[in-house]
Amino acid sequence: MRIDIVTAFPDLVQSPLNESILKRAQEKGLVHIYIHDLREFTTDRHHQVDDYPYGGGSGMILKPEPFFRAVDKIREAFPSEKRKIIFMTPQGKLFNQKMANDLVEWEHLIFLCGHYKGVDERVVEALVTDEISIGDYVLTGGELPTLVVIDAVVRLFPGVISDFQSAATDSFQQELLDHPHYTRPQEFRGLKVPDVLISGHHEKIRAWREEQSLKRTASRRNDLLKENNSEK
Repeated sequence: MRIDIVTAFPDLVQSPLNESILKRAQEKGLVHIYIHDLREFTTDRHHQVDDYPYGGGSGMILKPEPFFRAVDKIREAFPSEKRKIIFMTPQGKLFNQKMANDLVEWEHLIFLCGHYKGVDERVVEALVTDEISIGDYVLTGGELPTLVVIDAVVRLFPGVISDFQSAATDSFQQELLDHPHYTRPQEFRGLKVPDVLISGHHEKIRAWREEQSLKRTASRRNDLLKENNSEK
């Protein structure tokens, strides 16, 4: 997969991409990530990427020209029919594990990062294939949400995580929250690992984990159970 990030603040995304699983995925050649400075696609001497909104009002709006030029250059460098151009916005569709599972099947993802009050609507109308939100709140820009989506997608590639089954059994993969996990020591400050997990009885362990997953989902995210039942 190739991922391109178009942003007026490239330093905001650079560091996280060079750490942990995202770094490992790139070193293994499983994903290629490129960061593009939006200001490099301006033509004025001040490299202005924003302007006042037509009709008045507060805030500044990101101009359309730099985004169009950036996308044109990226498309030319990497022709692909399996491409999504994503704009991170609180007005988008709420991101979830199903969306991550879908995005991992695409060959090319381009993320356009908004900032300030917003982006010229012509960018969304002419370029964007998907508008995605990570929650009902507003951040300074689209850089951090972009990193959230990239992390959720890249970790799904076989070979990125040493034990791929670990990612396949995460919360939300089976419409439920994950069950509790324990490791050594067996007892710590009076807190013990459940006996069933050290019993060696695999069927009982499986049943316990399933039960705990259902209980945790019911108590913390009952809405997931309701959605699952309605789909059936």
